[in-house]
Amino acid sequence: MKPKEVIEFAKKNDVKFVDLKFIDFPGVWQHTTLPAHRLDESLFEDGIQFDGSSVRGWQPINASDMTMIPDPETAKLDPFFAHPTLSLVCSVYDPITKQPYSRDPRHIAKKAEAYLRQTGIADTSYMGPEAEFFIFDDVRFDHSKPNEGYYYLDSAEGAWNSGREEYPNLGYKTRHKEGYFPVPPTDTLANLRMEMMLALEASGVEVEVGHHEVATGGQCEIGIKFHRMLPCGDQLMWFKYVVKNIARKHGKTVTFMPKPLFGDNGSGMHVHQSLWKEGKPLFAGDGYAGLSQMALHYIGGIIKHAKSLAAFTNPTTNSYRRLVPGFEAPVNLAYSSRNRSASVRIPITGPSPKTRRVEIRFPDPSCNPYLAFSAMLLAGLDGIQNKIDPGDPLDKDIYALSPEELKNVPHMPGSLEEALDHLERDHEFLLRGDVFTKDAIHEWLDYKRTKELNPIRMRPTPHEFFLYFDI
Repeated sequence: MKPKEVIEFAKKNDVKFVDLKFIDFPGVWQHTTLPAHRLDESLFEDGIQFDGSSVRGWQPINASDMTMIPDPETAKLDPFFAHPTLSLVCSVYDPITKQPYSRDPRHIAKKAEAYLRQTGIADTSYMGPEAEFFIFDDVRFDHSKPNEGYYYLDSAEGAWNSGREEYPNLGYKTRHKEGYFPVPPTDTLANLRMEMMLALEASGVEVEVGHHEVATGGQCEIGIKFHRMLPCGDQLMWFKYVVKNIARKHGKTVTFMPKPLFGDNGSGMHVHQSLWKEGKPLFAGDGYAGLSQMALHYIGGIIKHAKSLAAFTNPTTNSYRRLVPGFEAPVNLAYSSRNRSASVRIPITGPSPKTRRVEIRFPDPSCNPYLAFSAMLLAGLDGIQNKIDPGDPLDKDIYALSPEELKNVPHMPGSLEEALDHLERDHEFLLRGDVFTKDAIHEWLDYKRTKELNPIRMRPTPHEFFLYFDI
């Protein structure tokens, strides 16, 4: 929609408020609300001012003023407010220079799309994320005291509740690692997922599938259709917003934290990717698994830079509770057709060239989608520009390979600290086209190290008491 069309849409729907949303540096939506009479065309040119020093990873207090300007293409009716409300996603600008803010993740994604066109390789990057999540009935945690800290999660369908007195306990608890595709009553969340899917469809997000996932305790997935990279980031943020709020309406809570439960599968976010030019797909060809040479070079770039990409695609300390060798997570950096144990998979699709794509399996849904998508695109483009050979495909079950067979297969970092160190050494490919600036990368490294790594490094965990208290 254009600004005039947004205004007409708001009047047609008797909108009372306009909710402006923007994403902070780590990847969480923030918002402010205006009365509807402030919705005019000048809002889409001048925006409104806000305090950038109160946003994580952004401005110092002596240069705090910033401007958010809504994108009319993102206009939707927000279904979660008591009064008719129009939702608009904003980009962030410097109020003095009127230039886009270099640390605004949405602006970084815009520059990534512009750089793609500038290369002449393609004009469109499509992304299709599959974000898994857990739906819990209860969550409690405390970390504020020097002498104690804990977390507690519960789910009515959790395997740990098979012996709980529930007056009555009717059974059908999901066994560990057996939550994939069971029907009700084992799948207790089918109706809730359907309500989420209906809300997404009503807001213009095309849903492809919804189902229970592998883990016990309420792990789910709702697949949404691929989109151009920037609107895909907007769509994924809206997806998270809808899923969380529908769950809360029903007295439940959703987390996209990658590894909330010990001893069962974590939540990943496989991202399907392809490049197109002038309406034609570029990843279809007569190479391995029906891929073009361009697609194989794209994979080569992803594999080459995966360890530094992890700082954006797996950006939390909890991400590496999921990425543990010897389990089902895609730790080993190899590519394969059909093989879900590879970190890069080529899905089996129909004969149409339009469906040919690559699936990057190591990201997780804790990422800031604009940063993660942009970084992966730039890594893939580096592979194409420099004709990076991805090596031979690995069609065997990676988890069944001997140490000797695995010794030449690279693997993902084992910790956020390691990923950040790789990003510090390997980020030149991200600076091309001024997509990521050195300032943005420096701030990302500093924020993650000082605000996340150090506080966690200083706190003991419950299992450390089990291991070490009697030493």
